[in-house]
Amino acid sequence: MVKKADIGIIGLGVMGQNLALNMERNGFRVAGFDIDEEKIRLAKRKFTGKNMVLISSIKEMVDAVRSPKKFLMMVPAGVPVDAVIQDIKTYLVKGDILIDGGNSFFKDTISREKELEKDGIFYMGTGISGGEEGALYGPSIMPGGALAAWKEVKELLQTIAAKTDDGFPCCDWIGENGAGHFVKMVHNGIEYGDMQLICEAYQIMKVLLGMSPDEMYEVFKEWNEGELNSYLIEITRDIMDYKDEDGKPLIDKILDTAGQKGTGKWTGIAALEMCIPLTLIGEAVFARCLSALKEERVSASKVIFGPTPKFEGDKEVFIEDLRKGLHASKIISYAQGFTLLNAASVEYNWNLNYGTIASIWRNGCIIRSIFLGKIKEAFDRDPNLTNLLLDPFFKERLTKSQAAWRRIVSIALANGIPVPAFTSALCYFDGYRTERLPANLLQAQRDYFGAHTYERVDKPRGEYFHTNWTGRGGTTVSTTYTL
Repeated sequence: MVKKADIGIIGLGVMGQNLALNMERNGFRVAGFDIDEEKIRLAKRKFTGKNMVLISSIKEMVDAVRSPKKFLMMVPAGVPVDAVIQDIKTYLVKGDILIDGGNSFFKDTISREKELEKDGIFYMGTGISGGEEGALYGPSIMPGGALAAWKEVKELLQTIAAKTDDGFPCCDWIGENGAGHFVKMVHNGIEYGDMQLICEAYQIMKVLLGMSPDEMYEVFKEWNEGELNSYLIEITRDIMDYKDEDGKPLIDKILDTAGQKGTGKWTGIAALEMCIPLTLIGEAVFARCLSALKEERVSASKVIFGPTPKFEGDKEVFIEDLRKGLHASKIISYAQGFTLLNAASVEYNWNLNYGTIASIWRNGCIIRSIFLGKIKEAFDRDPNLTNLLLDPFFKERLTKSQAAWRRIVSIALANGIPVPAFTSALCYFDGYRTERLPANLLQAQRDYFGAHTYERVDKPRGEYFHTNWTGRGGTTVSTTYTL
């Protein structure tokens, strides 16, 4: 009698195949299925001689997995996920588990879980980060869904996940329904911010300092040995060092227009819906949109002119300022991201554990860095911390970096070098620390033209007032305002 598989994987692209190999290497028997014959052909070569079986239909896949049956879907978000659900749910029974390991939108995950719950089928929206290498050797995994389902898959997922230096598996239960996919979405948004910040530092070194990729390689190498140590700084270092076939830096030959798959945009939309100022990640998304206007930018560069970049000063001192500015801006990016997580935890009743999330991101994923260890320590000190900027460690770091950060932003802007992520980070910092913002004038304007009312500093919060500003209006008000 053929031994049944511990789990079935639906979707044998790069991620699906490597996750299957990861599971098999860790002692699990895997059944694999894909509708693409080419992917099946490639999988046959990789799976030969291993504790795996390739399946030719969904029904056979279900039959090949032991109960309670567990299936990991590694298919593109949207329609393909719904198509797989429709194909497989006929063969599932109460207690079986469907794990969506793609980048599905968290609200879709909530809806799918509710629908499958009617038949007693568990649906787990599970974020997986780490790319091809992470999938094979240990990704960061963010499982959401019913706690009962998590208990069934915990051993498998934590076994294949990356581990921190102290042995913590970069995988733990995030929360109910869409929590796992929401946390993965925010991870990707922070990833957008990190990448944009690094790109702006690169642009400053290239345009203002006139540095070559070889020179920048040395800078990123040094940065990666300090508090900026991270996967993204590490790969940026390697990119600077990579030569094309003619021996020249490949980076200089790559077209300056960036792509995106939507998770950064979703993060921004979620922030807008919950009124969370996610300014840096928003600017990172818009920077990609602006980069896509390549032909327009080329035309504009011939007719619209700004200052000619010219550096005056000590280059080494400036690069150290740049490092400090990058680190400070990175703190803002994570502060905003975790503030959004906090808002979502309240909105969707998820009771997220922020220290655990930081630990899950410490290894295996794209934003992995030593920086995340400090975030975990911050939430260990105060689990109810409302903003990372209020933590003693990060407050001290921002205080020490502030002058250098301001110099970098002012010099870049004075020289016409766009630094939207650096700038928005600094503006958020200044806005958050400002006791009285000009929103009093804004609310007066709203009351003037729309009778939207306002609150007063000399009255209790929650009392609303309207003024007949012109003498021609009345006492009727529109509505009280909402945040």
